[in-house]
Amino acid sequence: MSAVRPSSLAPVPHVTVELPAVIRSADDLGKIVRAQRREMGLRQMDLAGIGNTGNRLIVDLESGKPTVQLQKALNILALLGLEVVIRPKTPGVL
Repeated sequence: MSAVRPSSLAPVPHVTVELPAVIRSADDLGKIVRAQRREMGLRQMDLAGIGNTGNRLIVDLESGKPTVQLQKALNILALLGLEVVIRPKTPGVL
């Protein structure tokens, strides 16, 4: 079942994310996932279908829900052509 967006709501602005990017929160990751999905011309339902998962996972991931399962998030990142790289933290940054 898909939600119908009332015409009185303004369209959600597209956020441009410069990559590579440092992720410090679930919200940061969600913004990147949303920007990449939109850049690829996919709807949330499209990405959920390609990833063989529920639309709720995509919604939760993009909204920065901190309890999204790590492996599921990594799977979605891979579908979007993204990957996680671990490196030493930049000195002086909390």
